[in-house]
Amino acid sequence: MSKEMLGIDFGGTGIKGATVDLSDGTFTADRFRIPTPRPAEPKAVAGVVGEIVEHFGWDGPVGVTYPGVVIDGVTMSAANVSKKWIGYEAERLFSEATGRPVTLLNDADAAGVAEMRLGAGKGRSGTVVLLTLGTGIGSALFTDGVLVPNTEFGHLELHGHDAESRASAKAREDHDLSWEKWAKRLSDYMGHLEALISPSLIIVSGGVSKKSDHFIPLIKGVRAPIVPATLVNNAGIVGAAMAAAAAEGGAAAGRSGQEVRKAGAFDGLTGASDGPGLAGGRADPAPA
Repeated sequence: MSKEMLGIDFGGTGIKGATVDLSDGTFTADRFRIPTPRPAEPKAVAGVVGEIVEHFGWDGPVGVTYPGVVIDGVTMSAANVSKKWIGYEAERLFSEATGRPVTLLNDADAAGVAEMRLGAGKGRSGTVVLLTLGTGIGSALFTDGVLVPNTEFGHLELHGHDAESRASAKAREDHDLSWEKWAKRLSDYMGHLEALISPSLIIVSGGVSKKSDHFIPLIKGVRAPIVPATLVNNAGIVGAAMAAAAAEGGAAAGRSGQEVRKAGAFDGLTGASDGPGLAGGRADPAPA
């Protein structure tokens, strides 16, 4: 893989990007964040992605995440963004908006790839699931290090509702839940998920994972170990950068982005590597 790549993470409240050292996941420049447009429609979001690319003066391939299902560069769901994204050729849109080759993938899948290669899932076999707790609940599922894309476990039904409407970080804020009450909802959700997939490890990602000591010890009735993401809320950026590097390697071999995805090129990114690096927020300096 190239040593450095630009990753951009499209979230419900902010779109953030950074250049990433792919050997350890550290940022090589300060992270840059722009609030997600309201409404979060395709052309408006593409404009923000273009601004981030220009901010870094980046002229190479770019990895971009999307908070929903992505199949062959087309966005197929839109739970927390404009419904205009459904069936949209978003990878092409971002490529045209930036003038660079873009690789698009699900946001939780990107975070999972980063954590499996550089973070809490490194070296873990068996079934591992990463859950991003934010505006919704994203998920990334791995079997012996191989990604099963677009699982969207946040939309499992729980007590007659979408699980993320009850157990996301946004739900905790919207309903002014104490850490204890939120942990009870997470216990119900993770217990239900565990009954379906029997994971050997659950990784909790998203901004709230920085406060994991407030709620993970309160989660009860779940057999699998539950650990916070090592890359915290930066895993999506790192995973997007890794995906762009994988696609660049496939292009060099004469394969299209679609062929790279079908060949499972991203799976190789979850192999062994040196330890992970942490990076800061919008105004933080790049880590040493």
